[in-house]
Amino acid sequence: MKEIEPRRHGDTEARSATKRASVSPCLRGKSFFSGSWFGTHTALLLICAGFVIPFAWMISTSLKTSPESMIFPPKLVPIPANWQTYTDVWHHPRFDFPLYARNTLVIAALAVTGTTISSALVAYGFAKVRFRGRGVLFGLMLSTMMIPFPVTMVSLFALYRWLDVHTPIQFLGTNKPLWLPACFGTAFNIFLLRQFFMTIPDELSEAARLDGCSDFGIFWRIILPLSKPALSCVALFTFMGVWNDFIGPSVYLQNPDQYTLALGLQQLQGFRGAVTDWNLLMGAATLVIAPLIVLFFLTQRTFIQGIATTGIK
Repeated sequence: MKEIEPRRHGDTEARSATKRASVSPCLRGKSFFSGSWFGTHTALLLICAGFVIPFAWMISTSLKTSPESMIFPPKLVPIPANWQTYTDVWHHPRFDFPLYARNTLVIAALAVTGTTISSALVAYGFAKVRFRGRGVLFGLMLSTMMIPFPVTMVSLFALYRWLDVHTPIQFLGTNKPLWLPACFGTAFNIFLLRQFFMTIPDELSEAARLDGCSDFGIFWRIILPLSKPALSCVALFTFMGVWNDFIGPSVYLQNPDQYTLALGLQQLQGFRGAVTDWNLLMGAATLVIAPLIVLFFLTQRTFIQGIATTGIK
């Protein structure tokens, strides 16, 4: 017992010293209001405020009456709050929110389904199938990310017009040009999924191939079930892009009954000399943004996991 007791005392001191050494320097000898720690967090709060202020101003304006939204200097907090704005927006004759939301959801669902499946197939080929020229083709595919949509907008419109004339399928004046290209994959989604697929051990594919599984079987039964975070991230990115898209619907949609939410917001802006009711416009913008905010908070963990495991964090 005499020999064991000093060892126990020494082990306790060693563990205490290790614990003291593992404490972060920010927590050892520095308070919240001292040193670079305070400066760093102050800078981060200021950056966050730059993103929050426009959103807060939008909500504040939506809770004002039309005369209050035009006074100067403006009031940040309207007292009392005018919640009637959202009822007026919902029943506004020029902004059919349920119809525009339904049109947007249909396009988003088709685009999300098409781009997730097609991008995953192409990404699997670049990640797990070895063939000559794979690196060159992958680099060529990534180079298309540098081409903005306005550059190809006229060419795509001419292509869809040619298809209208030479095929029995109508494209212009429908929502097909807004979701059909997504069924052929997008460069960013292919890159994101390829990076995730490369983290999956090749031994799983080789074991399945020895059991007689084909490449498509490996892709469907092994790769996809293990890639739910990355697939969810691709779906979320695509949904946000379709939900906020304005240029595409303004080019291809001609009937007001086919308008999306982003295009419908334009109906609330004053035209032909009319005065814009800014409280109604901000109320409609709040209703349009709210589903995205709710969706992000519901899928935040999956979204961050998908980004962190693809090598682009």
